[in-house]
Amino acid sequence: MNFSLYIAKRYLFSKSGNNAINIMTGIASGGVIIASAALFIVLSVFAGLKGFSLQFSSFVDPDLKLTPIEGKSFLLSEDEISKLNAIDGIASYSKIIEERIIIRSDNKNLPAILKGVDSSYLKVTNVDSMISRGNWISPESNDVVSGAGISYNLSFGLFNYVKPLSIYVPKPGKGQSNSPKGYYNAAYVNNVGLFSINEELNNEYVFANISLARNLLNYKDNQLSSIELKLGPNVDEDSVRVELNEVFNNRITIKNREQLNDALFKMLNTENLVIYLIFTLVIIIALFNVIGAIIMMILDKKKSLNTLFNLGTEPKAIKSIFFWQGSLMTIVSGLTGVTIGLIVVFLQQSFDLIMLTPDLAYPVRLNFINVLIVLATIFALGIIASRIASQRITRQLIQS
Repeated sequence: MNFSLYIAKRYLFSKSGNNAINIMTGIASGGVIIASAALFIVLSVFAGLKGFSLQFSSFVDPDLKLTPIEGKSFLLSEDEISKLNAIDGIASYSKIIEERIIIRSDNKNLPAILKGVDSSYLKVTNVDSMISRGNWISPESNDVVSGAGISYNLSFGLFNYVKPLSIYVPKPGKGQSNSPKGYYNAAYVNNVGLFSINEELNNEYVFANISLARNLLNYKDNQLSSIELKLGPNVDEDSVRVELNEVFNNRITIKNREQLNDALFKMLNTENLVIYLIFTLVIIIALFNVIGAIIMMILDKKKSLNTLFNLGTEPKAIKSIFFWQGSLMTIVSGLTGVTIGLIVVFLQQSFDLIMLTPDLAYPVRLNFINVLIVLATIFALGIIASRIASQRITRQLIQS
């Protein structure tokens, strides 16, 4: 065994005759344990929040969404449909027509987004499971399903066939006018369901049959705003992207669920980075205690170091003793802290110790990458701190 490492292990696991040094070493080790456990728990919480957000968005967002690179719509040919059906990784897809509209109830108007979907839409998303009242639209009908916020703002409910809602879409090239007549295509619709997903969607979206949206926009039968895809299990997304670009000759933009919610995930990733940097600073502060504990140990062991020097041990080897001692201290403390963090996260996952709401536990996720991040951070900073502390040893100090 390496001589310096052997002596370092003896120093690390044996008590000093000076009780103040024992206390200092315990504080240094405890600080690293707490900091590493806290960093791992926080990273697991953010991983849980990200996973929860992505899972929640799966109710309305597809695995992949195809939109035109130029313009608001594109034409889907029969040949492209055949090639699209031939891609193995695609479990199902839905044709979409989407446009901004004005929805009117009695004398109240509100801008919204009409999303016309075909009969395959519920195979691609689970939006029908988010309907809080009523039911999903019937095929080839003038039924709509509105967001709860739109219903509240316009004061309408369900199945009011006596007073149907009015939907207006500007006619191409007609400009804008305060009066819908002559400038807008219009349709009367019946609201048969209310969904509640989040504030943004609740206040903006109205779902309808694609035929209704096509008639309002004067679209051709093969003219679409987008195509939404559901991928099969364990399908390689990148390979599907390559095939889709070949089918559509690179005239579409392909976005996955995370890219469709890029603002949310940028915010989560930024917060994750900031929290990581803050807790890394806490670890650095904790490692100052490690540096102090090693320096105090050096001063306490001066006689022993002088004996080793007189026996022929080089100052470089003596420096290595305390470098290894500090490194081992941070490694053991880091492993202990991560173990504690793993236990806490596991208990939260299993027993819902901390709740966000009475029905929703704080989301956490065990990610192996977070274990590596915490350990790499602790080990790297611990090695630097140990190197700094061991450089205090000089020939003059040993011989004094």
